Amino acid sequence: MSGRKPKVHEEEHENHERWAVSYADMMTVLVGLFIVMYAMSQVDQTKFEALAGSLAAGFGNASPTVLTGASGIMKDAGAVPASIKPAGETNPIAPAAELTEDAQNLVDARAELARLEAMRDQIEANLVAAGVGQQVSYGIDSRGLIVGLIANDFFFETGSAVLKPAAQTVLNATGPAISSIPDEISVEGHADAIPISGRYPTNWELSADRATQVLRHLVEVDGIAGSRISAVSFGDARPLTSTDGSDSLAINRRVDLVIRSPLAEPVRALLPIVIAANEG
Repeated sequence: MSGRKPKVHEEEHENHERWAVSYADMMTVLVGLFIVMYAMSQVDQTKFEALAGSLAAGFGNASPTVLTGASGIMKDAGAVPASIKPAGETNPIAPAAELTEDAQNLVDARAELARLEAMRDQIEANLVAAGVGQQVSYGIDSRGLIVGLIANDFFFETGSAVLKPAAQTVLNATGPAISSIPDEISVEGHADAIPISGRYPTNWELSADRATQVLRHLVEVDGIAGSRISAVSFGDARPLTSTDGSDSLAINRRVDLVIRSPLAEPVRALLPIVIAANEG
């Protein structure tokens, strides 16, 4: 027994490569995450169009056809009219609800233009019947209908805000055409660039007084509701022409009746486009 050698326990070697297992697990998880994210980023166009169609039908648009030459939304997926495709847009699909809204805005703008033109024609007919048909100018922009009263000594004396009898005739012929409508009216006073002297310190006060006198006549004589009319002065800050001469100065001395359209701004913004299309 004394000659037997004692057992020697060898020390276990430490595994210095265990980190590789954890690293491999982490890389596997990251790869899986990227795969999931990539899969989520891919839109199934067919399913998207089917969803858009069902939503449009639910909101009352039974046939939301938005594709050129297509009889339904599921035909020729991905094609849209060039006029509604934004520049640089890579996704060829536009939501059906957005297209429907744009089309409705265009329809509303055309109807509003027809209404404003009818109002203009009625005012012009009243003025012609009163013998003052050549004393007013007309315009339509994104604000609405503009009836321009050019102050070339026909409406006011130079440097005065007192309405002349001829001006009262024009307002009395205009009032009945706009007294029954719900639109708000802005009376805008303008002046030429010649410095004023006398009663008014500047052209601001002169044009403000002229606009106020027109407003008072429309309210007190012609029955326009005071709750929907206002007066504003622009002095000589917004001339119609910058050329010299008596005629140019007379054009800039004016009072504008702006009959404001009650429609939403996206619809009103289309009015100049519709006008240009009609004239073209």
